[in-house]
Amino acid sequence: MKINRTMSSYHQPVLLKECIEGLQLKKGGIYVDATFGGGGHSKEILKSEKEIKLYAFDQDEDATANVPDDERLVFVKQNFRYLNKYLKLYNTKKIDGILLDLGISSYQIDTPERGFSIRFDGPLDMRMNNTGDNNAADIINNASVEELQNIFGTYGEIRNARTLAETIVGARENDSMNTIEAFKAAIKNVIRGNENRYLAQVFQALRIAVNDELDALKDLLMQTLELLAEGGRLVVLSYHSLEDRLVKNFIKTGNFEGEVKKDFYGNISRPFKLINKKPILASAEEIKENKRARSAKLRIAERILS
Repeated sequence: MKINRTMSSYHQPVLLKECIEGLQLKKGGIYVDATFGGGGHSKEILKSEKEIKLYAFDQDEDATANVPDDERLVFVKQNFRYLNKYLKLYNTKKIDGILLDLGISSYQIDTPERGFSIRFDGPLDMRMNNTGDNNAADIINNASVEELQNIFGTYGEIRNARTLAETIVGARENDSMNTIEAFKAAIKNVIRGNENRYLAQVFQALRIAVNDELDALKDLLMQTLELLAEGGRLVVLSYHSLEDRLVKNFIKTGNFEGEVKKDFYGNISRPFKLINKKPILASAEEIKENKRARSAKLRIAERILS
């Protein structure tokens, strides 16, 4: 069921002005909003330049309610990792800019039945694509101790990941955990430090695992090397260190390990020119208006073709 919401209630875009300026929109350009969500960035792009083509991607069925009636925009209800595949279907080989806002939307967080927030009880879901197969409950109730330890240790950077994993496997022997409150109650005794921070890290880890977020991001970033035209802009908003590290390394070196590579003659291969050497952060004023902006980091790079 589609839920009608205004863009502002669905999601308030972070660093909106800086993102649009970072794209350096031009007349007749072709751009991609890879994370459409509430449509805030897309609508600002369309407002900022009249003669433009925009492709917007989002795998969430609920996001379709926010698509504006504008012939310049093509909406694709798919994960952005399939960007190249769908652009080819529209006979588009090169683009002039791509925007990624990697945060989950306010709507997703504030809708209990989506299962993203520790603030509400609801199903252990966390699927960005709410018609997908596997959810967080499937992982909690079926993954092995080793698999859970890897998820929480790698994606949540939980220090006692092994203890947490063993506690989950032990708890589910008595009863499966399908709701947020049941899960929180099962792991209550292994929480270390600030409870909300610990749970936020646990939920982040589960969300990343459910949606295969980091591999999807890697897939998309690699495609930008082929898709971005000379001078095309890559604009990325990330919200935690795992994402930001991948983006930072990729725009500097063209790989995710941050390894500088040289050609036969010893010249360093650089796929992008950094527009901002340090990430752009939200102002104190914006953070006051939108608390979810406090962890945002914006990186902008321009494609260089060697």
